[in-house]
Amino acid sequence: MTDVDVVIVGAGCAGLAAAKRLRAAGVSFRVLEAMDRIGGRALTSSADFGVPFDFGCAWLHAADRNPFFPEAVAAGWTLQHHQTRLDHLWFGKRRATVAELAAERRAEAELAACIERHKGGSDRLSSLVEACHGLRVSATFAGPMDFGADDDEISVTDYRAAADLDPNYLTREGFGALIHAWGADVPVTLRCPVQRILWDGPGVEVETALGTIRARAVIVTVSTGVLAFEDIAFAPALPERHQEAIFDLPMGLLTKIPLQIDGTRLGLDPFDDMLIERHARHDLYVLAFPFDLDLLIGFVGGDFAWEMEAAGAVAAVEFATDRLVDCFGAEARKAVRKGTMTTWSANRFVRGGYAAARPGKAHARDVLKDPVGERIWFAGEALAGGLKQTAAGARLSGEAVAGQVALWLGNRGLAHQDHPA
Repeated sequence: MTDVDVVIVGAGCAGLAAAKRLRAAGVSFRVLEAMDRIGGRALTSSADFGVPFDFGCAWLHAADRNPFFPEAVAAGWTLQHHQTRLDHLWFGKRRATVAELAAERRAEAELAACIERHKGGSDRLSSLVEACHGLRVSATFAGPMDFGADDDEISVTDYRAAADLDPNYLTREGFGALIHAWGADVPVTLRCPVQRILWDGPGVEVETALGTIRARAVIVTVSTGVLAFEDIAFAPALPERHQEAIFDLPMGLLTKIPLQIDGTRLGLDPFDDMLIERHARHDLYVLAFPFDLDLLIGFVGGDFAWEMEAAGAVAAVEFATDRLVDCFGAEARKAVRKGTMTTWSANRFVRGGYAAARPGKAHARDVLKDPVGERIWFAGEALAGGLKQTAAGARLSGEAVAGQVALWLGNRGLAHQDHPA
């Protein structure tokens, strides 16, 4: 385990981007990844359905600012603009009337206006929803289907700070496949979870099962879920304010339940958006037949997503199938050929979907951005500013932090000299 200027922990978008930026600056680095692949929460696989399916990030958000978008165009990826718009709404087994669907569409705009002008009072999104109009569907999209958390667990300030992510695009070949191709030229040590980071000396020592690496600095890009579980120990302990920030940025969860459908389209067109609203927030959003593939992709979010992933894939597929039967009749069950479920909560090296600040804790993102002792730097989707919770945001965060580290090393004349003892 050769000593380097910078150790990068994690080979997701942030870690890969940090490595590319340090390489361009002539700074030596080592990327350590706990899993057996790169990409983090970006993963495309054809194993289940014979066509590419994104188990992780799928939308290329904010295409006009997303560095992955021009790369997808240059690679010849098949792209489709898709801004979620409610095409079909069901209340349990009952289809919404035209008037009810129109009211829900208006409510979405009304809630956006309420969020924009919100000042003082409760920072809890659910309080604002109730004060604004109290309609569940727009709260479902704003909360579980957007931030991966229920609206009573979301900070209005944090939600408002998120950038407008339109234009959004989906890609037939898979966003994860694009990210893997982009990061393939970065040397990464796989199956190498970091166990402890010591920073009580002039530099850092990063302990792994494969040995210890000494460096001037470390860039930590793992999720706040991994940090909160203390899967990586820090010695000395991180400052109290950083520890609090980690716990104030818990992981939300958005779980996909893709179903392969045979012989029918159930009256749905490709890229239609359907929401089935149910009691106890057991709502199901469905993206219909993207790119005319034989897939209905169900989504559950927030607390219900954690419950669903704990119940397992069989229960999830049964749940989604039953909802289709509620809406379209018994023939829908016969049309379901197979299904599966994403399980990011069960991945010990991820532990969720993406970070959402607790009410009153939006400042936690800025706290975690502060380097610790000029030796420990954090990067990733949780610290991506307006593009938080996105792959593009993680990439830009990694690039920015690596640039700061390279500048810090250069200003002190530390890079390329003898490494700390």
